[in-house]
Amino acid sequence: MDRDASEFPIQFIKGVGPQRARLLSRLNIRTTRDALYYLPCRYEDRQNIKKICHLAYARMETAVGKIISMEVVRLPRRNLRIFELVVSDGTGLLKGKWFNQPYMKKNFAVGREVILSGMVKRDSYWGTGFEMDNPEYEFTDDDPGSLIHTSRIVPIYRTTAGISVRVLRSIMFNSVSETCEDIRDEVPAEICSRYGLPSLKESLRNCHFPDSGQDVESLNSGNNDYRRRLAFDELFHLELGIAVMKKRETKEKGVALRPDGRIVNRLREKLTFRLTGSQEKVFSEILDDMRRPFPMNRLIQGDVGCGKTVVALMAMLSAVESGYQAAMMAPTEILAEQHYMNIRGLVQDLGVRVRLLTASKKEGSDGDVAPGDADIIVGTHALIQEGIKFRKLGLAVIDEQHRFGVLQRVKLRKKARNPDVLVMTATPIPRTLAMTVYGDLDYSVIDELPLGRSPVTTRLFHDNQKHLIYQAIEAEVKRRRQVYVVYPLIEESETSDLRSAIAGKAALERIFPAFRTGLIHGKMKTAEREAVMLSFTGGKIDVLVSTTVIEVGVDVPNATMMLVVHAERFGLSQLHQLRGRVGRGSDQSHCFLIAYRPYGEEAKRRLDIMVKSTDGFRIAEEDLDIRGPGEFFGTKQSGMPGLRVANIVRDHRLLEIAQKEALRMVGSDPDLMQWPHLKNSVERFWQGKLDIFRTG
Repeated sequence: MDRDASEFPIQFIKGVGPQRARLLSRLNIRTTRDALYYLPCRYEDRQNIKKICHLAYARMETAVGKIISMEVVRLPRRNLRIFELVVSDGTGLLKGKWFNQPYMKKNFAVGREVILSGMVKRDSYWGTGFEMDNPEYEFTDDDPGSLIHTSRIVPIYRTTAGISVRVLRSIMFNSVSETCEDIRDEVPAEICSRYGLPSLKESLRNCHFPDSGQDVESLNSGNNDYRRRLAFDELFHLELGIAVMKKRETKEKGVALRPDGRIVNRLREKLTFRLTGSQEKVFSEILDDMRRPFPMNRLIQGDVGCGKTVVALMAMLSAVESGYQAAMMAPTEILAEQHYMNIRGLVQDLGVRVRLLTASKKEGSDGDVAPGDADIIVGTHALIQEGIKFRKLGLAVIDEQHRFGVLQRVKLRKKARNPDVLVMTATPIPRTLAMTVYGDLDYSVIDELPLGRSPVTTRLFHDNQKHLIYQAIEAEVKRRRQVYVVYPLIEESETSDLRSAIAGKAALERIFPAFRTGLIHGKMKTAEREAVMLSFTGGKIDVLVSTTVIEVGVDVPNATMMLVVHAERFGLSQLHQLRGRVGRGSDQSHCFLIAYRPYGEEAKRRLDIMVKSTDGFRIAEEDLDIRGPGEFFGTKQSGMPGLRVANIVRDHRLLEIAQKEALRMVGSDPDLMQWPHLKNSVERFWQGKLDIFRTG
């Protein structure tokens, strides 16, 4: 049968229909392929059927018995109707109860034998005997091959309002039964054989409805061959797309720049510090790339405060020396503005013209920078919108790579004849992961902090210790130092107990009436934000109250203290980014985290890591472990395809294998002409993200 399971809309599977299809779309299940790859979140072992007399309280158990009575009980005071079922196996009685589901009665008949699975409780009325609330059930006279809710290892799926776990499990069973045989296995058999991976059909069946005898612990941990096979498929498709792009870019002609160093050397003379050896090494790698006749595509990775931006600026000035324009794209207006102000301050007396281009501000032009006099254009995603043209773009720098991705890079590259692309991230990623996730990029690391920098000391406080924080702030300002106070919200709201920036500023003004207190947040107009930041960097503000808009980009050496309010509500990487705003000078700096109880184990873990470590790589690995790779890498924002089965941290060995096999295949067959079905599958996997196999 030469058709693929993905051809079938989910509504045509038995038990679905148009209404349930709409509900399933909330789970991103629109086709039978989507259903096959929507795996259980966990499994329960319901194989061990016990005699009723041997059931244990507070345990998930499975028992079989004949129905001896059933009735709907009304509780008028609570406006509640309970359907109760009593079964017996000759050794005891077991009661099943379903709340506000009186229609359940029509599903059962006295004398019929039923299997019940659920958590065992004491009879709430008599205080003895066994009962289960909302148990799973099946009948022993059903076809044994179709028992899916009991008497086996049972899959548990995350569901959505309007579809119960039981209904979703039945839909999944029908999807697997009706279409699993039709799905085409696109991964070459020799690759599966080389790594001992089972067939696709066998893997799909066993991931949804495992054969008896499988170990439930290994199923729940994801440590089994069937899930590994499905994870490998995703990673192989990911790496094939990256390998095709990488291969294609090496064939394209780019701009061979010929910088002479005259402007860069003048910048070096202006700087108040010497570049570290790591910065010099990375800049040398960039220059080597820029001089080659094909497009540079390089990732600079480094921890907060390592000096990536000055290296990027030197690269942009090298493009300007060669007679070209350079552009820098940042993910937010705030960051674009900060880059613009910093760059303009450094180059305005070097004869270099800098312009800002964001959705709300198009300084020096009406949005068309084609004939413009700008040498360096700093902006947001507005840079890649239609109608924006460059006169002669030679270098594009993209800041905070994890918020952009492949698609945005391609759009920016299309603004000119394959300009060089340099991307930066302050989110440290272990090298093996970076090489596989950003496999189409060459890779540089700045792994030294500038000379004279001291690690920031971090301390955790709770809301009953505010007086200690106030004393520290007062002492720091009296030493003529400056302080950040960061809040998670702008204004108080009735639905949140978070301390707001506006209320916080008012409170700090009451506590420290002699101090100059400022406020900055994302809802302010661009000009207002610029004025506040200039006042702070100029030393005219002692305490700057802020939301997370200062997370990246601000460089104020005299700011030596940061207080993060409601630190338990912030993500780990976000806390580390915020902490990076202090410690920019030679003085010892401090980061105070104030947390409000109660907070969970995950928040406690984040806060403990922040206090114990300033190592961005260690923090990134912990953050990956806590949040999971999908959220950490921001696949929705980055333009990378989402992964439904694979976990790039847990499956890093599979990721390396997938990359090796993808490079081997694309090396001998760049357009996958020998593998037409696999080619179609890769295009489908990357659908909407990038036109990988370009024609013409």
